[in-house]
Amino acid sequence: MTVSEQARRARTAANALATATRTAKDAGLHAMADALVARTPEILTANEADLAAGRAAGLSAAILDRLALTSDRVAAIAAALREMAGLADPVGEVVRGSTLPNGLELRQIRVPFGVVGIIYEARPNVTVDAAGICLKSGNAALLRGSSSAAHSNAALVEVLRDAVTGAGLPADAIQLLDASSRDSVKELMRARGLVDVLIPRGGASLIRTVVEESTVPVIETGVGNCHVYVDAAADVAKAVDIVLNSKTQRLSTCNTAESLLVHADIADAFLPAMLAAFDTAGVTVHGDDRVRAYSAEVVPATEEDYGTEYLAAEISAAVVDSLDVAVEHIRRYGTQHTEAIVTDSVGAAREFVARVDSAAVMVNASTRFTDGGEFGFGAEIGISTQKLHARGPMGLPELTSTKYVVTGDGHLRG
Repeated sequence: MTVSEQARRARTAANALATATRTAKDAGLHAMADALVARTPEILTANEADLAAGRAAGLSAAILDRLALTSDRVAAIAAALREMAGLADPVGEVVRGSTLPNGLELRQIRVPFGVVGIIYEARPNVTVDAAGICLKSGNAALLRGSSSAAHSNAALVEVLRDAVTGAGLPADAIQLLDASSRDSVKELMRARGLVDVLIPRGGASLIRTVVEESTVPVIETGVGNCHVYVDAAADVAKAVDIVLNSKTQRLSTCNTAESLLVHADIADAFLPAMLAAFDTAGVTVHGDDRVRAYSAEVVPATEEDYGTEYLAAEISAAVVDSLDVAVEHIRRYGTQHTEAIVTDSVGAAREFVARVDSAAVMVNASTRFTDGGEFGFGAEIGISTQKLHARGPMGLPELTSTKYVVTGDGHLRG
């Protein structure tokens, strides 16, 4: 089946979903969650085939971690669907409304996009997250995962389609595109008029290709070269804990810290403890000369290091003389994803928040909190680093557009 044919079937499904009740959609989400748990063994069998192929192909540890499913991970994915069912339905929400001077009643309400295409790499959990969030927001999902997760995605989509059908919703609300060639990606990017919006999730190359070559409107999700700045007024123990969690809680995510900036006035107190913690955790530090002065284990940093999203047990580091220098460093190398400051100074925190232009700014908290689930949005469909329509973790409202409903009583315009 061609992408165009799948998109047309998705459009039919989207038309049905647009008027589905919250009760019906929530029942579908619960059915999906129950089916994932019940059919976990076959999902893990498919996933192991992908992992074996990935290991044979020499995929990195970070990619294999993103690809891997376990019973606990499947249970967590199912739990996210159930949590989503408990969230308010965005469809029909009145964004604003008023009665105009001429008596017309004006309402702006949320409506589904229609057909949402998602292009993503490796992570099979995205298959479920995207399908669930699209269903709840009344959209049909066209999923184009990577070939590295082909077996996992096929198994997951089969489970999900069976579940929504059993719940009385159209199976074609969730469709998986062929991942065996790039032709399906090209067709999806050119399906303007059939697909309403396209969301890429993956590395910089994938995102850049979709943004530059797609004729379908794109919501850009970005790579995460995230920074933690340890201010002169930071509590050292708190700073060590926050930096370590930001870097090591999970290495392969876009909200993982990839760069550490340390104010010169606290370097003597902070860096020995931080570098020792990194050494214990097995993290390689790429540092400037001032950082290297504290440990022979620190690798000399290059210009490229400061712009790298490692997705591995590596981090770049530099000592800076002021908050101004830290902000300039972030502006130069950051990706407008997530930046954090550790400080006990209210003034420094306010200045950092005001001057750093990123989707999320953390004050005395780990960068790993930039996440739809952690923000209480349910499973996210991505973290947008652009500024139009959506920015930051994209939950249910971000998967809707709006329309105006104008109600009169024979009103004519003079």
